[in-house]
Amino acid sequence: RLLLLFLQLILFAITATADIMDASFPLETLEGHHEYESPLVKRYATKEMSRVWSPAMKFSTWRKLWLALATAEKELGIEISDEQLEEMKAQLYNIDFEFAAQKEKEFRHDVMGHVHAFGEVAPAAMPIIHLGATSCYVGDNTDIILIREALHLVKRKLVQTLDVLKAFAEKYKDLPTLGFTHFQPAQLTTVGKRATLWMQDLLLDLERVQFEIDNLPMRGVKGTTGTQASFLELFSGDHDKVKALNKRVCELMGFEKAIAVSGQTYSRKIDYNVLSVLSGIAQSAYKMCGDIRLLANLKEVEEPFSKTQIGSSAMAYKRNPMRSERVCSLARYVISLPSGAANTHASQWFERTLDDSAIRRVILPEGFLAVDVILNLLHNISDGLHVWPNVIRQHAMAELPFMATEVILMECVKAGGDRQELHEAIRVHSMDAGAVVKGEGKPNDLLERIANDSLFAAVHDKLDAMIDPILFVGRAPQQVDEFLEEEVNPVLERNAALLQIESVDGVNV
Repeated sequence: RLLLLFLQLILFAITATADIMDASFPLETLEGHHEYESPLVKRYATKEMSRVWSPAMKFSTWRKLWLALATAEKELGIEISDEQLEEMKAQLYNIDFEFAAQKEKEFRHDVMGHVHAFGEVAPAAMPIIHLGATSCYVGDNTDIILIREALHLVKRKLVQTLDVLKAFAEKYKDLPTLGFTHFQPAQLTTVGKRATLWMQDLLLDLERVQFEIDNLPMRGVKGTTGTQASFLELFSGDHDKVKALNKRVCELMGFEKAIAVSGQTYSRKIDYNVLSVLSGIAQSAYKMCGDIRLLANLKEVEEPFSKTQIGSSAMAYKRNPMRSERVCSLARYVISLPSGAANTHASQWFERTLDDSAIRRVILPEGFLAVDVILNLLHNISDGLHVWPNVIRQHAMAELPFMATEVILMECVKAGGDRQELHEAIRVHSMDAGAVVKGEGKPNDLLERIANDSLFAAVHDKLDAMIDPILFVGRAPQQVDEFLEEEVNPVLERNAALLQIESVDGVNV
């Protein structure tokens, strides 16, 4: 009986282990959760930026482009009726995505799938939908339109983040803090001045964003290899009408210009330029949040932390800078994207190859989705940064005696002291004080040593006043005022309307 029980236990253990080790799951369980979901979209992306890159936005823009093309063709003499245009206009947002998918599967062509889906609800217009155009007419022009929409959203959030950081810089412009070079203690600066370094980067990014918005061209009406041959045929060899068509379509879609020449597609260098701008924003965000993470370790500055937030599942006391870490994590991904765009542009053969398609479907939307999340996080972090002045002062005072030695030396020389003798005394005292700090873990006693040395009698009665941290920050407070007044305020005033727009999404994770 014991042997039988023993064998049963072994069999149970083997069965249980097999269940645990099986990497799969029964297909009849966990319904609705069998497919991979992108965490960028599901967990992080905002509704606003997701809407820009949504199927609804993409394919309704295709229909607007078809309407703009037909409208311009009619204006230039092609036989298209008002009824056809009105029917197209009435069905811009009546998109049967299932029908379009069926047709795409049948034709193995996404554009023709949607041509037929549009024609299904606008049958009178079906004969003239996509007249003279190639797939890139809707595909590339839509990409440019979505890029511009997304850049406007990025611009708004950059401006709003600068506005919040401006208040932080103003508030702490006079608070001395230890500067760091090589992450080693260096000359003092102020908390507000350090914030202006973050703002300077974001201002440079904003300039690049604005440049792209102002200079982004439509692909326009170019035909299959960029020669406009189909449209020249449509207009019976009238070059002026073909040029007018190109201009008019751009006007109807809200663009002042089209790219001057193209192959089948617009130059993929435009994608590289745009993703480089997004990479620049990610770089700025990474630098700022990297600083905040280091300051959190020093307990000088901390990001927002809710009352019920858990820093660690194991260590209940922890207060981790998780939002800054998330910024750095997403930023690292965005920084990597321009290389994909660069390789795509470089590898395009002649007028076009289709190996640009799949990667662009991924990196363009995801670059914007990630940067949008980053900017939401930067705004949230900046708006709730917690500064600990006493800790900051303690760290500054631990290093300040070394920094004050030059001032002490000059004052004693002015009082008649021997510069070389004083310099040697300070060197010896500094080495001894450093040994106490590093070797014994005790506070810096350099000032006590100087106070007890008769060589420095000329400053004994004013030593405390001479090491007030504010005396060692140079022009930092004034630099903050000047930077905000001359650089930041004009930008905020020009974009005052953007500051009134509330973001749809907050930071929930």
